[in-house]
Amino acid sequence: MEAVIGSSSVGIVGAYNAFVSLLPNWAQNFVGLFLLILVIFAYALIIWHGYRFIAKKNILGLDLNKYNKSNHPFFTKFIAALFYFLEYLIISPVVIFISFAIFTIFIIFLNEGLEVGTILLISAAIIGAIRIASYYKEDLSKELAKFLPFTMLAVSILNPGAVFSFEKILGQINEIPDFLTLITSYLLFTILLEIVLRLFDFIFSLFGLEEDEKDKEEED
Repeated sequence: MEAVIGSSSVGIVGAYNAFVSLLPNWAQNFVGLFLLILVIFAYALIIWHGYRFIAKKNILGLDLNKYNKSNHPFFTKFIAALFYFLEYLIISPVVIFISFAIFTIFIIFLNEGLEVGTILLISAAIIGAIRIASYYKEDLSKELAKFLPFTMLAVSILNPGAVFSFEKILGQINEIPDFLTLITSYLLFTILLEIVLRLFDFIFSLFGLEEDEKDKEEED
């Protein structure tokens, strides 16, 4: 896997350098600028369309229990619990982790001074904070999902020392397989975090705390 990614990166860098070397200096700068513009636009587009998704408490809203056709009381509850586990504790964390992976790639493109391990940590922390906020108030999680990524974008653009380097970016992406153990631990952390949040959400619902909070918001 690592060898395949490494050889692919070398091939892409070689093709890019061969193409750029044929261009005059002003055109080389133009190509670098154009690539940076594309990255910024794609980053902003994904954040704009994706923040509502990642900030929701129930991300997918699949409602798998509607496929529960059992009439037996025991099997009805068992299948409902199984569907709940599948949707909220398996599928949702995986989708959240995919969001983490996409966010990590964009940070690599926009923050060339950071090490890959640091970027992974920052991405995991931001996604985790958004998920915790979504169980408290979705309005707060939406603000975090917009504010933090766009702030990072602004800091990256305004950093006078940042120079867009296609070779360096591919080099950092090539380092990602070296952090597979760390990435796996973040995946497990994401699953564990969702389990804990769901547990507290269930406990609060049992004591009616969730309903009280909604009533207070409506009164405000």
